[in-house]
Order: sequence, then structure tokens, then C-alpha cells
Amino acid sequence: MPRVNRNEARYYLLSLGCCKNTVDSEGMSRLLQRAGYAPAEDSTAAEVLIVNTCAFIDIAKEESFAALRELVEAKRRGQLLIAAGCLSQRYGRELVKEIPGLDGIIGTRRWMEITALVERLSSDGKGPMVVIGESPVPAVDSMSRSVVQGASAYLKIADGCSAPCSFCAIPMIKGPSRSRPVEAIVGEARELVAQGVKEIVLIAQNTTAYGRDRGQRDALPGLIEAILKTAPELTWLRLMYSYPQHITPRLIETMAQHPQVCHYLDIPLQHAHPETLRRMNRPHDADRVRRLIADLRQAMPDIALRTSFIVGCPGETEEEFEALLDFVEEMAFDRVGAFTYSREEGTDAAQLPHHIAQDVKKERYRRLMELQQGISLAKNRQMIGRSLDVLVEGSGHGLSAGRSYRDAPEIDGLVLVKEELPMGEMVPVLITGAMEYDLIGVRA
Repeated sequence: MPRVNRNEARYYLLSLGCCKNTVDSEGMSRLLQRAGYAPAEDSTAAEVLIVNTCAFIDIAKEESFAALRELVEAKRRGQLLIAAGCLSQRYGRELVKEIPGLDGIIGTRRWMEITALVERLSSDGKGPMVVIGESPVPAVDSMSRSVVQGASAYLKIADGCSAPCSFCAIPMIKGPSRSRPVEAIVGEARELVAQGVKEIVLIAQNTTAYGRDRGQRDALPGLIEAILKTAPELTWLRLMYSYPQHITPRLIETMAQHPQVCHYLDIPLQHAHPETLRRMNRPHDADRVRRLIADLRQAMPDIALRTSFIVGCPGETEEEFEALLDFVEEMAFDRVGAFTYSREEGTDAAQLPHHIAQDVKKERYRRLMELQQGISLAKNRQMIGRSLDVLVEGSGHGLSAGRSYRDAPEIDGLVLVKEELPMGEMVPVLITGAMEYDLIGVRA
């Protein structure tokens, strides 16, 4: 294979999956640009092709395989194709058998070695080369672990997961939870705000586990306060992926005390019936969750709560599913995401008996989402007549689209404003109409 000249070479990076993958993709992109490679918007214009894959559930794996096969089929002589991310970490050399034509494979725990892999491939052409497992050298944490999208930025505070959920392959892919130093996170937050970022979204597999790998059992509130102290002009600080068992009274108090912290929390509960939760190896005290939600709503009456559920896990009876529906109706969450159970090899749940038929899983998913649509509509109608600050993300044809504190980027609804407003601005909007997921308003 001909050597890739870094001073002339361009790379094309396709990022699949969640926002945590997006942050890793941005990290790889920065490393390549630092080494002299230029980004290309199209795969045909690049010498180096990289797909940062996802392998969370079957549909994500299928999308990743499809993207890699498409690039292999179109690859011209002299191009390098590298599979990065979760699929690479999970399957390693098996990917070469599945997709002949791959030149390199690099996993989730060694993406910071992307430039070295490209250099090795381009210098001797002896592919495929596989770089997975733990990095022999600790990652340089001075490297940015954020990605800016408009006036918002995702900021990763930890990687990996130590939760023992029986259905999930993430710990096998990402490894145990590893928290970043407070100083590195705070310094990056300060730089983001200096660049004009108005919203920072803290992300990890479990943000509320932050610091536990270092023996700190309630470190997230201190991290929040440190960020706000160093960047007091930050408008919004949002928390994602907060496990219920780690949401402490101190965290609730910290969220309530600081106006910059969005009164929004994403709490992945996964189910509500104790027997289903036991099989999931999740906390199974539903009454404790009820008390937690009551405490959150008492401390922050305007809080928007998002959760996610999995339907059709092995052994889930109709009675257990009905208990989930009753719980959703009782709790009246603002946002709900739902998934049908995906059998992931290597997980404990994959070995359980009584797997649910696909048509039953789909039917239960439909019933859950139909119930939640009515709840979401009722919640949105309660916003009519209120004024909400909206971060404008796009405009055209006499309309603008943005988000309020109730809406996380990419996964929640929008506020549609009947006026073209400046992108990146925070604008007060009077809510005049509501749909299941979105709100309609005019500048207040």
C-alpha cells in the first residue's frame, strides 16, 4: 500500500451511536489534525477512512456493519479503512473475517493511538492491524474530551461502566468506570465557555458514579460546584445518564441551589417490576424510586424528568409489563425512551430462560409509547402560557427551532418559534401551543 503523506492526506470520519462516541470521534479528529491530516466531508475525497462504530444493541451493530461494508465496496487503491469504537473493541480480529478489506481495527480504550495506527499502516502496508485492549500508556488527559455543537457542548467526565446490569455489554466493551481528574474537566469547561458555549452537557455511562473508582462516593456535586465557580457565566449545565441509586440528597440540593444547573435529570430506570429488575440485576425497590422522584419534585417543582425502559426482557410476564405501564402512568415522566430487549452475547441475560417473542416485544413497545405520548402531551400543554428561555439552534422560512431547559440535545423535543431568530442566542419564548414532543411559541 502506498505511504500516506500526512501533509497532503485527508481523513473521513463517520461517527455512529451515542454522544459519548461523538466525543471520542472528536478526540480522534483533533489528534489527526494535530498531526497534519485535514478533514474531508466525503469519503471519496479522503485517503484515510474511519468509522467509529456502535455495538450497544443489534440495530446499532447492523448499522455499523453496513457502513463498513459500504466503504469497503467503494474503497479505491491507496485508501486506508479503519474500524474504531465499540464494534472493534467487542469483536477484534473477528471483524476481519466479517469484513475483508479492513486495514486497521482500534478499540474504545485506545482511540488516542489513532495517529500512530495510521502511520504504521501507511508506512508498511501490512494490514490488518488490530489495536484493542487496555492502552499500555495512560491516556493524556490534557487532551480535550468534549465536542461542541453550536452553542452546546458535550463534556465527558468519565468513561467505562462498573454497573453489573445483566442485559448490557457496555462493561465488556468500555471496561470499568474511570473518572477524569476534576482539574482537567474544570479547565476544559472554562475553555468551552470562553469559546462562547452556553450549554455544557456532562456525560458518562453513569455520571452519578463519578469519583467512585477513586473511593469518592458523592463527588458529582463537588464537580458541579467547581465548574460553576470557574465558569460563572455559563448559562446551562445539564446532567445526563444519572443512575437512581447514586442520586444523593447533596446532589439534589446542589441542583436546586444553582440556577445554572438545568432542572432536568435523565434517570435510566429500565423497568418497574421488582422481579424483572432482579433478572436485570438492577436496583429493584420501586418504592425507593418513588421517594426519589418525590424528593426531586419537591426540591425543584419545575424539574423535567427523563427515563428509559426496556420491554421484553427474558421472563417478563404480562403482569410484570402491566406493572410497568401502571408505574409510568403514576410517575408521569416528561420524557420516556424505550427499547425492545436485544440479546447480547456474553451477557448474563442472554443465558436466561423464557426469551420473549419479537412480535410480543414490539407490541409491548407500542403500548408503552402510546401511553407515554398522552402523558407527554399533557405535560407539554401545562407549558402553554409560560415563558421559557430557548437556546436557538436553527432558523429559516420564518421559523426558528430551539430547546428549553426541558430538552436535552438530539433526544428530546424542540420549541418552534414563529420568527427567525439568531442561532446560538438565548431568547425568552411565550409558549402558545403544544404537541406530543414539541412546543410552539412566540418571542416573549
